Amino acid sequence: MAGIDAFGTQFKRDSTGAGSFIAIANVSDISGPERSREAIEVTAHDSPDQYREFVKGLKDGGEVTITINYDPGNTTHSALDGDFDEKDLRDYQVVILPGDPDEHTWDFTGMITDLGDAFPHDDKMEREVTVKISGKPTLTPTG
Repeated sequence: MAGIDAFGTQFKRDSTGAGSFIAIANVSDISGPERSREAIEVTAHDSPDQYREFVKGLKDGGEVTITINYDPGNTTHSALDGDFDEKDLRDYQVVILPGDPDEHTWDFTGMITDLGDAFPHDDKMEREVTVKISGKPTLTPTG
């Protein structure tokens, strides 16, 4: 198979702090987590053939960005405003292929670092939300 349709992927937030995940409504795009790792340079005067050398450094869980068809009256959308304002980190999930035997879930803890709304005169209202991951995101088969 050349590819798998991503339709139906869900972004969820823990609404109670006790593992009660609720899907955010009307999500049109999800990207991430975009993980990265530092490369620590250890080049020395005697490095072979004058090539830079590196060792592995710290890992960064990255970010998850979602775009939603924004409805200010939708409780899952207004909950994101509360997440942005709160001091504590919150648990989130990205559920890939929900209901499919190949379903997988990214679980992570994070904070909303960017919350941007758009109100074009000739298109739908949108909200873009960026969640900075704290710690290690975990991908688990859940299907």
